[in-house]
Formats: sequence, structure tokens, C-alpha cells
Amino acid sequence: MPRASLATRIAVASALFGLLITGVGMVVGYWALGRQLDARSAVELAGKRELVVHLLSETGSAADLPASKHRFNDVLIGHDDLHLALVDDATGALLGTFSPAASESISELDSASTDDASHAWRSGSGQALESLRGTFQLADGSRVRYYISLDRRHDTRLLAGFLRASLLGAPLLLAVVALGAWIIARTALAPLRRFQRMAASIGARSLNRRVSESGLPGELSALAREFNGMLERIDGGYRRLQEFSADLAHELRTPIATLLGRNQVALSRERSPAQLREVLEGDIEELERLSRLISDMLLIAQAEQGEGVLQCQHVDLHHEATHIAEYLSVVAEEKGVKVDVDGHGAVHADLMLVQRAITNVLSNAVRHADPGTTIHVAVEGGPRSSNLRVSNVGGHIAIDHLERIFDRFYRIDSSRARLSGGTGLGLAIVRSIMEAHGGNVRARSDSSTRTTTFELTFPARSDTRAQHVRGTATGEV
Repeated sequence: MPRASLATRIAVASALFGLLITGVGMVVGYWALGRQLDARSAVELAGKRELVVHLLSETGSAADLPASKHRFNDVLIGHDDLHLALVDDATGALLGTFSPAASESISELDSASTDDASHAWRSGSGQALESLRGTFQLADGSRVRYYISLDRRHDTRLLAGFLRASLLGAPLLLAVVALGAWIIARTALAPLRRFQRMAASIGARSLNRRVSESGLPGELSALAREFNGMLERIDGGYRRLQEFSADLAHELRTPIATLLGRNQVALSRERSPAQLREVLEGDIEELERLSRLISDMLLIAQAEQGEGVLQCQHVDLHHEATHIAEYLSVVAEEKGVKVDVDGHGAVHADLMLVQRAITNVLSNAVRHADPGTTIHVAVEGGPRSSNLRVSNVGGHIAIDHLERIFDRFYRIDSSRARLSGGTGLGLAIVRSIMEAHGGNVRARSDSSTRTTTFELTFPARSDTRAQHVRGTATGEV
């Protein structure tokens, strides 16, 4: 079953809300009209009472009332909804009645009302009446009770007509409201349909398309910005995936081609055990390089895809840098360089990944340092962040290289790096680890002093749900 559109839902909701408001309005209108009619009846009854009292004041005695009946008839002429009865208060004798309803009002008011108090009731024929009674003293001292009744059938018809018109007009009004709401919603939601068409048209080759924010209301403008931001992230991730695949294919091709060529040559003719051993040793060397390459690529892939959560703990940067410097001391001594660690600082980070980042940067410095120089490792802690700087003297790195040394497989001296067994991923791994912690890594090179410095900046406390990249903590850089 197809789902109702948003415009239809808004129209239905508007119609239901309109029904509620209309219902409340009808009830309030019906009540207000009834109150107005009651007030008008009360005023009219009061006016007629004053007139009847005036006529009674001109009557000398109860015996004179039959002779004055025509005067009361004149009051009632043209008022077929007005009824009057007069009764001798002392004897209870009927002095005059001008309609059946007037006669019926005598017993009704005597049993249910007090003087000068209006009383609503229905006659035996079903007439709705509003009545009141009172007593007046004539000139001779006798007292006469008067009963004045007002037929409310016109008011009842008016209320019934109002209710009938409201009930008949409400459906038409609600239909108009629903149609208007649907048209307004349909028009207002046109940009969303543009979003839909845009999303449907986007494919792998058109991720650079964006939704224009011009002419959009504030809410949809914010939605457009978020949508464009999402497309930007998807486009960036897709490009990185393409680059990752291309880089991986490129880097795997060389060792595989080397392995294939060596073994084809070895099998082309008879070889001695020593020669075959040499071939196998070369194969193992290439396979080890392949293993390091795959491990490092897996590490970066996990970091960029955001898999897992960092296992953060308190890490003393000075202690870890000192420990790694001791671990690399043999390699440093072979190069004729020393490593000096100074300063203090601590971070809340993944210990294994921090060790890997420091190892990669420090081993890179050892590899490129001039013999007889000292590599300086400076640790600096602060309230907002902690820094670790590794400086070595060993040549100047041009600015165009500095901007790319953290890219995957980028090598300033490609042949030299391959001979040393590097994969070109060491600094890329460092960048991925730092970004996983919400930090960053920068490099600068001074041509006058031939000093290159790598600076790792860690936030004071990383709560980032980011890349859990423990997959490989070893491997050559």
C-alpha cells in the first residue's frame, strides 16, 4: 500500500484541525447566540411587565378589570408570541386570560417560580415559553397577580437554523481548507522534490553535483547545506577509495612482477640447490615487503574508514619517546647519530598507536639524519594540547615535497626508499593516527640549517569515536 505524501498528510491534518476549530466555533457560537436570545427575551419580558403594571395602576379595583380588558388586548395586538393572565390574589379567581398558554402558565408558575423571576418551560403542546409573574396592588388596596409569558419558538427556530447551516457548511469549509492546505504544502515542498530528483540523478560519476541554496526558505536552506556537505564527504571518501585502490594496485604490481620474473627465470633451466636457495631467499624478502605493505595499507584503510573506537588511556610522551629511542639505538649507532629526548607531557590516547606514530617519525629522522648529528625529541605539555617535535639535520626538503610527504606511497627519493625496504606509508600512517585522535602532524624544513622538524599535536583529552587501528603495530616505514 503506497504511503500518503507529505502534502496529503498536511492537508488531512489541517482538515482535522479545522474540524476541531469549526466544532469549537459552532459550540461557542451556538452558546453565545442562545445567551443573546435569552437576554433579549428577558428585556422584552421586563418591558411588557412595565406596561402591564402601568395599565394596572390606572385600574381602580379588581371589579374594573373586565371592563378594561380591551386595553390589555391592545397591548397584545401584533404580539402573537406574548401571553397574559390576571388573577385575584385574594380569591384566586381568574380575572382575565388571553390565550390557552396564558391559562396554562398560571399553574406552572405557581408551582415552580417566585415573583419577578423568569422561568423557562414547555406547554402541553410543546411550546417553549419564558414566563414571569408578579403582584400589583390596585388603587382600592386589592392585589392582582399577573402572569406574562413569551413564546420562544422564533428563538428556537433561529438556533436550529444556525445549527443546521453550520453543519451543512462545515464539510464544504473543511474541504476548502484541506484543498488549500494541500496546494500550499505542495507548493512549499517543491524544493524537496528537487532534492529527490537531485538524489536520484547522483551516481558514481556525478558526485560533484550540489543543490543550489538560492531562493530556499531558511529551514530548507539549512537542509541543502547539510545535504551538500554529505555529498562532499561521500565524494571525498569515494575519491580516497579510488586513490587507495590505484595506489595499492600500483605498489603490489612491482613486487609481484619481481617474484614472477625471478621464479620464471629460476625455472627456465636446471639450478643448483645453492642457486634455488638464493632465489627463495629473494622471494622471502619480497614477500616480507608485501606483508608489510598489506599490513600498513590495512592500518590506513581502517583509520580512514573509522572502524572501531580508540582504546584511550594516560600516555606519558616523554617515557614513550625515550623507550622508542632506546629501541632504535642500534640503528642510530650504525648511522652514527644520537637521539636526545627532553621535556614532559602526557595525553589521553591509544598507547599502541601513539607508540607507532612516534616510532615512524623517529625512525624516519634516523634514516635521513647526517652521520655525527643529534636528533632532538622535544616534548611539551599544555592544558589544551601536548606536542612532540622530532628534529634532525640531514638536508632540506623543498616546499612542494613538504606538502605531499604525508600522502600514501609518496617518496622524495623513490629508489633510495625501495632499497631501504620502505613502503612509503610511514608518514601516511602517522597522519591517520593523529587524525584518529583529533590531532594533527606538521612538517617544516629550514634550508639554512638543513634541519627538518616533524611536530605531532595531541589534544589534551581525546574522546573522539574514531579509527581503532590496532591491526598492525609493526612493520617498516
